Amino acid sequence: MQIPYELILGWRYTRAGRSTRRNGFISFISGVSMMGIALGVAALIIVLSVMNGFQKEVRDRMLGVVSHIEVLSSDGGALVNEASVLKTVSGHPSVVAAAPFIATQALLARGEDMKGVIVRGINPALEPGVTDLSPGMNNAALSHLKSGEFGVVLGIDLARMLGLRVGDPVTLVAPSGQVTPAGVVPRLKQMTLVGTFSSGHYEYDSALALLHVDDAARIFRLEGPSGVRLKLRDLHEARQVAQELAMQLPPEVLVRDWTQQNRTWFAAVQVEKRMMFIILTLIVAVAAFNLVSTLVMTVTDKRADIAILRTLGASPASIMGVFVVQGAMVGVIGTLSGLALGLLVAFNIDVIVPALESLFHASFLPKDIYLISHMPSDPQSADILPIALIALVLAFVATLYPSWRASQVNPAEALRYE
Repeated sequence: MQIPYELILGWRYTRAGRSTRRNGFISFISGVSMMGIALGVAALIIVLSVMNGFQKEVRDRMLGVVSHIEVLSSDGGALVNEASVLKTVSGHPSVVAAAPFIATQALLARGEDMKGVIVRGINPALEPGVTDLSPGMNNAALSHLKSGEFGVVLGIDLARMLGLRVGDPVTLVAPSGQVTPAGVVPRLKQMTLVGTFSSGHYEYDSALALLHVDDAARIFRLEGPSGVRLKLRDLHEARQVAQELAMQLPPEVLVRDWTQQNRTWFAAVQVEKRMMFIILTLIVAVAAFNLVSTLVMTVTDKRADIAILRTLGASPASIMGVFVVQGAMVGVIGTLSGLALGLLVAFNIDVIVPALESLFHASFLPKDIYLISHMPSDPQSADILPIALIALVLAFVATLYPSWRASQVNPAEALRYE
């Protein structure tokens, strides 16, 4: 099988065939264009992989504390017909576990230190079915939450802020006061720290307190749980399942899924991801359109070659094909190099970033700001394939004008001074 001469000449021009000073410069410019495309593609892959990893890591850690679906009383009080609601939600084929809970806010005080906290009353026997906190628990903390003993399990960072250790007393201040002849005074309850947990999510590790559901009901004067937490077979079905349950449950019950509980955060991440894709694609576009200057210089330098090919019978389309091949070669090599570099960094970022942090004695992700303390990465084909296609298309588009100019070279004028 004979290789078309357009491919042979295009590849030769990419390497700048003859070793003249001018051809050497053209070869250098081609190399710069390749490098620009490669770096742009690699930057896109690395950034989007890190953003995907960040989103997945925070989501997984968040779902270790937040349930897939919550069924709540719409007035914020105790859930009416708790047994009926539990039976209905547990009967859904996508629900694998359900657990009652109480959710409210309060203050924790120890000496002069005071911290606002999210209080969650749980059933220790059922809670492991709807959350993944158990692996992050110290000393089997959930089993120490017993009805009537008023024990509390705190996030590890919250316990550190208050200077608490397991066995220390801590005072819980309920938000609604108690009416006395002297006026309204806050209701206080002495609790005992029976354990800590670490979800890896700073927002919850620094603000969540777990109580037994019966103790929470007594402290906050509720007749029973304020809601039911559900775990699904597939977390991505949460929105659909929530809609189905909302139609089966009475109107005084509110159903919300995990995407609604953190809608602002996930929407912000998606917007940032789209903007970063657009901005970094412009870098690839700039590198791709450097091909225009490279090919224009090549066309000018090869005018005599073009004229000879034309006199030998080459058509304008064939001449155009030669330079399209040259530009396409630069685009393909640059894109493949960028893919290799980007994937190499993306799959090894858990090694690269700690090495850089150790080298510069710095922390790139303080966990109190970025929620997690290490750089995650999750390369996805849904991002990588469009990046490669966009880079190749931009490189091809950049070749069209210089290639068209080459096809319009007049052989007589080109050979006049040769």
